[in-house]
Amino acid sequence: MNWDWSVIVEYYPRLLDGVWLTLELVFFSGLLGLMLAVPLALMRASHNRWLRMLPFSYIFFFRGTPLLVQIFLIYYGASQFEWIRESSLWPILREPYWCAIIAFTLNTAAYSAELIRGAIQSIPKGELEAADAFGMSRALKIRRIVLPRAFGTVLPAYGNELILMLKSSSLASTITLLDITGAARAVIARTYTPLEIFAAAGVLYLIIAAIMIGAFRLLELRLNRHQHYKMPAEVTAVDPRLKD
Repeated sequence: MNWDWSVIVEYYPRLLDGVWLTLELVFFSGLLGLMLAVPLALMRASHNRWLRMLPFSYIFFFRGTPLLVQIFLIYYGASQFEWIRESSLWPILREPYWCAIIAFTLNTAAYSAELIRGAIQSIPKGELEAADAFGMSRALKIRRIVLPRAFGTVLPAYGNELILMLKSSSLASTITLLDITGAARAVIARTYTPLEIFAAAGVLYLIIAAIMIGAFRLLELRLNRHQHYKMPAEVTAVDPRLKD
């Protein structure tokens, strides 16, 4: 098998143009999804049964249906309703870019909400009771205790979720967006070299994933630096049990 390296060299700049669109899709959907996931997770962790029903239904739908179906429902389905076409939302919903952002945001919010809910429910009760003993209000307790502890716990899993979103962003090419995969498909349609171009696109995904993994690792070490703290030798000399 002979590889046509000249095709990769010639069309790699076009694939690089798709990198920026891929990064935009992942960044904006990840940010908006996290903003939506936090209140959903707090509602899911509530002791009020009725308050838990709405986020449960939302999460059940978006985790139980394929992302591709969700993209098509938003991009093709919205145009089927006349009241949407005549509303102020139509300039947004007719654009494939914003439809992809909406679909990715709603999808990742469902998965992230469940991750955060699990992290919230894993917080030791003693910490929450201590906050109550200090007279913290519910809002202050959530801001000072619940969310910081939850984010420190959920960060590795949330990093994995964003990596999955990076790979899922290739589905944006199905609605004409020229992300990495979309650009690769456009080049292949012209050069008929699928192996070379898809291999080059795969390398780009690997590089982005490696950078994201490294960034989340550094952020995890920063947020959880208290877990890596070592007692000074002077203190442990007094009581060796403090080494643990």
